[in-house]
Amino acid sequence: MAIPRTQQGRYPAILSYGFRPFFLLGSFYAGGAVLFWLPLFYGRLATLSTFAPVDWHIHEMLFGYLAAIVTGFLLTAIPNWTGRLPVQGVPLLALVVAWLAGRIAVFFSALIGWQAAAALDCTFLLAVITAAGIEIVAGRNWRNLKVLAPVTVLFASNVAFHIEAHFNSISDISRRLAIGAAIVLIMIIGGRIIPSFTRNWLVRENPGRLPAPFGRFDTVTIIVSAIALAVWTLFPMETGTGLLLIVAAVLNAIRLLRWAGDRTLRDPLVLILHLSFIFVPAGLLLCGLAAITPEMVPTAAGAHAFGVGAVACMTIAVMTRSTLGHTGRELQATSGTCSVYVAILLAAALRIAAAFASGHEVLVYLSGAAWAAAFLGYVMVFGGMLVRPRLRSR
Repeated sequence: MAIPRTQQGRYPAILSYGFRPFFLLGSFYAGGAVLFWLPLFYGRLATLSTFAPVDWHIHEMLFGYLAAIVTGFLLTAIPNWTGRLPVQGVPLLALVVAWLAGRIAVFFSALIGWQAAAALDCTFLLAVITAAGIEIVAGRNWRNLKVLAPVTVLFASNVAFHIEAHFNSISDISRRLAIGAAIVLIMIIGGRIIPSFTRNWLVRENPGRLPAPFGRFDTVTIIVSAIALAVWTLFPMETGTGLLLIVAAVLNAIRLLRWAGDRTLRDPLVLILHLSFIFVPAGLLLCGLAAITPEMVPTAAGAHAFGVGAVACMTIAVMTRSTLGHTGRELQATSGTCSVYVAILLAAALRIAAAFASGHEVLVYLSGAAWAAAFLGYVMVFGGMLVRPRLRSR
């Protein structure tokens, strides 16, 4: 249960907690950027960016949208971990401005120069890591410092992305490094919240088999998966890489089965967490098969299983639940919330299918439309909650 730790009345509601501005702006940007990206990809629009169109799309999804949602999650979770007040007011506004500056700088990098754009863009994640690290250390919450490791890798991959895109004209290693960092973060955070929320709901609503507690198997799975993703980052098309990824996929599938998701069908807020995590082993499997049999499985299938599937579905699952809990509302999924879930799952399925159906432009457009419907739908359903004060406890 969310624990309110804000100084009431000192700041506007939007600046009282990290999830408020970053969930709102990140979701609006995700939906709008994809609507812009589709005609950009097919040559009907252009940016003033030094990035190639594909690189602009990849960069803004990883370091624009994803970075915003990760920041909102961290700045909201850390006060519950440490018992300290959240980053709010002017410091929070400064982080928001840094994020916005990065988006503008990347879009206009052809005008301001790639070095200036890189500096402005990379400053944001560095500031987030610093702010989060200070809070965790001040609260002596040492065990949660490990959560910053994949975020630090995400920052490093952003730096590398700018360098690769400038000197090689296209990103390569850096994009896989960022995707790998995101998936490891999902395995760490998801492995904490999915069985926890599932257990809480089952004890209250459906007594019986409960999720397996975090143990050695989970630790081994995360380590093997991290190694597999690291090897994939450097050697994506080697047979050995493919075999390692498939082993990681099997381990993550077993891990998911241990969380009793089949018993949560009556609660969409819990079920969506399990459905989102399915794309982790699916992405690992598809990337593994692409490395072994590239003539049968395209590399784009695994990449989009990770991006549109695991990352997007899990972030929406976390955003909806966090928004309800931290604004003082009941943890119940409305028809609007369920529509958002259906849209993002449909976007993932269509984009993976489009990877196999090369040349079928309509599938890409349908996936993009479903993606935009999911994120702009989140803004419509939850935007008012994010800008208004928390409801008073009954």
